[in-house]
Amino acid sequence: MRIAVAGATGNIGALTVAALERDGHDVVGISRSGGVDLVTGEGLDDVLVGVEVVVDATNGPATDRDEAVAYFGAATRNLLAAEERAGVRHHVLLSIAGVHRVEGNAHYAGKREQERLVSAGVVPWTILPAAQFHDFAAMVASWTERDGVATIAPLLVQPIAPEDVAAVLAEIAVGEPRGRDADLVGPEPQDLVDMARRTNEARGREVRLAPSWSTGIFGEEMAGNVMLPGENARIAPTTFDEWLLSQRA
Repeated sequence: MRIAVAGATGNIGALTVAALERDGHDVVGISRSGGVDLVTGEGLDDVLVGVEVVVDATNGPATDRDEAVAYFGAATRNLLAAEERAGVRHHVLLSIAGVHRVEGNAHYAGKREQERLVSAGVVPWTILPAAQFHDFAAMVASWTERDGVATIAPLLVQPIAPEDVAAVLAEIAVGEPRGRDADLVGPEPQDLVDMARRTNEARGREVRLAPSWSTGIFGEEMAGNVMLPGENARIAPTTFDEWLLSQRA
């Protein structure tokens, strides 16, 4: 099967390409480095020739709400329009679990716009809402790190290994459209501060963490169980402890 992956050079995109290729599929990467610009639509028609399925694992700006909505809106409109012209039969979107329960986050606003466009489009679709990835906590801490100190929100999540997300995306891509799929999460809840601490220790980095909701990245509306999955979630196998073993310096 000929499958295109948007965001093919990113973390999840590259893993999804690898998973699909291992299963023998003809995979086409959609990325700016490959000459395709989703925001302008440049190169899309050429890259989608003969493609049956598109997996959208793109990322975008997260600091400003209007910028995030504009980016995801333009990229998704262009991608869906090109898919319709090419006769693509299935659009698979990677989204975020809990994205409709949080209003203040800029990135979440962009993802909601992306979901809205996909679900209203003519190309049959599947939306996969996944939890935060195992490497998410250390990445978030790096955004605020100054002189060896990082401020990070005490967010409770149920994180998932990036490889597990890619495996499910590859599985969905070769199946029939499902609409909005169940939340995809890891085996157990984790605290973001503790995750960041343990990841940095495993990588041999010394960073003092200051738990706080004042970073502007996550608001207190995300505190408590807000980001944890409902009872119908799909549980992926890889624990945070198992993933940490791969991070040892």
